[in-house]
Amino acid sequence: MSISPPEVRGGTRVRVQRIGTFLSSMVMPNIGAFIAWGLLTALFIEKGWITSLTDRWGADSWVAEIGGWGDYDGGIVGPAITYLLPILIGATGGRIVYDTRGAVVGAIATMGVIAGSDVPMFMGAMIAGPLGGWLIKRLDALWEGRIRPGFEMLVNNFSAGIAGAALAIAGFFGIGPVVSAFSRLAGNVVDFLVDQSLLPLTSIFIEPAKVLFLNNAINHGILTPLGTNQASETGKSILFLLEANPGPGLGLLLAVAVFGRGAAKTTAPGAVIIHFLGGIHEIYFPYVLMKPKLIAAMIAGGMTGVFINVVFGSGLRAPAAPGSIIAVYAQTASGSYPGVTLSVLGAATVAFLVAALLLRTDRAAAEGDLAEATAAMEQLKGKRSVAAAALASMSGPQTTSTVPVTISSIVFACDAGMGSSAMGASVLRKKIRDAGFAEVTVVNKAIANLTDGYDLVVTHTDLAERARERTPSAIHVPVANFMNSPEYDEIVAMIARDGGAGAAEPEPGEPESGGEQLALDSIVLSGSARTSADAIDEAGRLLVASGAVDTPYIAAMHEREQSVSTFMGNGLAIPHGTHAAKDSIRRTGISVVRYPEGIDWNGSPVEFVIGIAGAGDDHLQLLSRIARVFTAEDQVARLRAARTPEQIREVLAAVPA
Repeated sequence: MSISPPEVRGGTRVRVQRIGTFLSSMVMPNIGAFIAWGLLTALFIEKGWITSLTDRWGADSWVAEIGGWGDYDGGIVGPAITYLLPILIGATGGRIVYDTRGAVVGAIATMGVIAGSDVPMFMGAMIAGPLGGWLIKRLDALWEGRIRPGFEMLVNNFSAGIAGAALAIAGFFGIGPVVSAFSRLAGNVVDFLVDQSLLPLTSIFIEPAKVLFLNNAINHGILTPLGTNQASETGKSILFLLEANPGPGLGLLLAVAVFGRGAAKTTAPGAVIIHFLGGIHEIYFPYVLMKPKLIAAMIAGGMTGVFINVVFGSGLRAPAAPGSIIAVYAQTASGSYPGVTLSVLGAATVAFLVAALLLRTDRAAAEGDLAEATAAMEQLKGKRSVAAAALASMSGPQTTSTVPVTISSIVFACDAGMGSSAMGASVLRKKIRDAGFAEVTVVNKAIANLTDGYDLVVTHTDLAERARERTPSAIHVPVANFMNSPEYDEIVAMIARDGGAGAAEPEPGEPESGGEQLALDSIVLSGSARTSADAIDEAGRLLVASGAVDTPYIAAMHEREQSVSTFMGNGLAIPHGTHAAKDSIRRTGISVVRYPEGIDWNGSPVEFVIGIAGAGDDHLQLLSRIARVFTAEDQVARLRAARTPEQIREVLAAVPA
C-alpha cells in the first residue's frame, strides 16, 4: 500500500518573506546613513541638543548653518533626507537587480522621482531603483553579442544614460506624484490611529509576523520609510518603536529564565543579553516557536509599549538598528526619554507576567530541547519539518547535492545578514577553531546576498528553503536555536570526518559496522517502483522488514521528501525520516534498491535509492563510504554491473571511509 506524502503548507509565507526581504535589502545596507542623519538631526536642528546647550550663551551661527534653520537655507539635515537617503536606497535596489549598471540607472531614476515629489521619496526610491536595474538589464540582453568590437563602451554608457534619463522623466511626472499622494495618505492613516488610540492594535499583526521572520520586512520595508517621513516633519516618529522596542522580548526571555524548563531555561539568561543589549531580536523566536501560545505574551507586551508611547507622545529621530536598548536611546528624541523608558519597562513587565502565567499553567510534564520542540510543533501544525538529516550527518545536516570531500567555507545566513547570522557565526566559528580547524572560514551574510560558492550553509529552519534556492550545491544545516544548537557540534564532527585538519583516523582493527547495518536481505537488485513515492515505500518496507524501524517511519520519509528533495546527484537518492520520527527508529539500518531502468525523482534520474534510519553515529562510517562511492564513476559502474547483493555490499565496503 502506497503512503501518500503529507501536504506541505507555508508557500505563501515564503513568498511574502521573499518580497519583504527584497524591500528591506534596499534599506538595511544603508542603515548607517540613516543613523548619521538621525544624529545630525538630533545635534543641529533648531530644537536639537547643541542648540539647547548653546542657548545659555547664545546659539552660534554655525549650528544654524549646518541645521539649515534661521537665516540659513540648505545645511546638511534637509538635503540628506531629501536626496542622500533616497538615492542610496534607489542605487542599492538597482544593484540588487543588475549590479553596478543597475545601481547607476536606479540612482538616476530615483533623482527624477525626488524632483517630482514634495515629500522624502523612500517608497518612490524602492520602486524606481529596482525598475532602473530591471530596464537596463533587459536592454543589455537585447543587443548582447551584437555590438561590434570597439563600440562596447559607447553603447554601454549611452544606453545607461538614455535609460536613466527616460526613467527620471517618468519618475518626475508619474512615480513621484503618485507616491507623494500615497505617503500623505499613509501619514493620515497613522495620525488617525494615534488620534483614536488604535495604534497599539498593530501589535496583533506585528508580533506574530516577527516570529515568522517578517521582522525586517516590516521594520525596514514599511515602518522606516513612513517613520522617516514623519520624523522629517515633526522631529520624531513613534513608528520606529512599533517593531524595534526590545521590551516584549526581554519580558518573554526573563519569564522563560525563571519559569521555563530544560534547555530553554538554561539558555534564556544568555539570550537576554544578546537580545536586550545586542539588539538581535531573532534570538527569542525559537522560544515562541517552541510554545506558540507565548505569542499572546508578545502581543500584550507590544501593545503596552505602543500605548505608553502614544500617551507620552514619544518617538525616535531615526531607526534603531539593531533593536538594542543602546541604539534606542541613541535615537530617542529630546523630551521622549521618559516615555521611551516607560514603554520598554511596561512592555517587558506585561510580557513577563503573561508569559509567566502561561508557563506556570502549562500542563506539559516535560520539555525537550528547543530543536526537538520546534520539530514537534511543526509536525503538529502540519508545516514542513526541515530539521532532518543528510548523507554527511544524519542527525542534523541535510544536503541538496553531492557532499563535497572537504568543508573549508561556511556561511551563516539570516534574513538581514547582521543579526542572528552574526551571532550564530560567532558561536560556530569558536567551536570550529577550538576543535583545531583554523583553516575553515565562517562568515555571515543576508540570504539575498548568498552566492553558490560555499561548502556549507547554516540558517534557521524557517529560512532554509530560501537559502537552498540561492546555494543549491552546498550542504544545508537548519538550526532552531542560535545560542546552543546541537547542530554546531555535528558540523564540527562532519569537518573532522571529511578530512579537515585534526581529523581523527580510525583505529587499526576497528570493527566494520557496514555488514550489520546493511543486511543482504535489505539489498534489492531490481526494484519494482516506478515513481519516487513508490521507491520511498519500497526502501522503507525493507527497513521495517529488517527490524530497524517501525511502520510510521515510512510516512516520516515522505514528509522529509516533501520538505526538501533527497536526490543527491549521480543517480542517487537517500530517503530518510524527519527528526521528529526518531522514536520510530529501533536501531540503525540501511536499505539499497537498484533501478536498472531508472526512475524519475522530481525531474532527476535515479538508479539507486538508499533508505536510511540513523539511531546514533555508528552508521556514519558506511555513509561516508556511500558518499565516496557515488563521487567516483568507476565505483558507480561496479554497482551497476553487480549481479548479487554480496557484490553491492562489497563495493560499499571496499572504499575507505
